[in-house]
Parts: sequence; structure tokens; C-alpha cells
Amino acid sequence: MKIGLSYSRCVLDIVEGRVDINDVLVVIARTLFDPHNDEQWASIWAGYGGGGQGAGFWSRAEWSHCGPEDEAKFRTVTLDLLRTGKLHQPRQFGAYAVRRPEYWLEAVLPSIELDRNPAAKDAWDKFQVIAGLANVSIDDEID
Repeated sequence: MKIGLSYSRCVLDIVEGRVDINDVLVVIARTLFDPHNDEQWASIWAGYGGGGQGAGFWSRAEWSHCGPEDEAKFRTVTLDLLRTGKLHQPRQFGAYAVRRPEYWLEAVLPSIELDRNPAAKDAWDKFQVIAGLANVSIDDEID
């Protein structure tokens, strides 16, 4: 399971197929917006340089190489993360996360948590299959 620490970089990885959304436990975003709100979404899309708008108007324009034809994919992934409870925006609660160079953390869930959460168990099972195919050793023993 993956914990994301950057909304723009994590959504980009999902859209471009580097990360499967089913392997995501949560994305902790530094943004505060409602992806259902067209005006707020337009600001996010333009701010990250979506639509091939060069540098965008924010400091990191991770989506600047994406064209207008990609916008629906980005919004759909964002809405899917929100709908499944995987998009956490600490600014809703007065907290401000710091941008970090790493933006994906690997997480292992204890068996009891997996038993209580069928979606997390399914994602963990899929992750284990992929890790095995990639010859990655998984230490699932939790102290």
C-alpha cells in the first residue's frame, strides 16, 4: 500500500500508470479545494500547468506537459480518490503539510486491519502479487 504526500505528483503517477489507484491507501494533499466545484477545479488544473500552459502559475507545474485532452483523466482520478476516502486535505482542519522530496511511502497494514477493511485487503493482495512478480521481498511481520 502507498501513502502519497503530494497531490499533484501522486495524481500524475496514477494518471500516467506508474501507480495503480487500488494500491493507494491515502494521498495527503497540501491543497484545499473541492474537485466537484468547476471554478476550484479550473484553478487546480491551471495552477499545475494542465493544458500545456508552460509553468502554470504555481511554483511546481508537474502537469505542464499534459494537454487539454488529459484534464478529464486528472479530474476523474481526483474524484475517485475523494469518493473512496483516499484524499486527505489537512488544510480543512487548520494543518499545513510541508512539501517533501519523497512523495510515496510504502505501508504494511496489520492483518487485523486488513480483515476489517475489504478494500484495503484487496489492494494489499494485489500489491503482494505485483511485488512477487517483481522479485521484491515483503516483510509483513509487524512488531
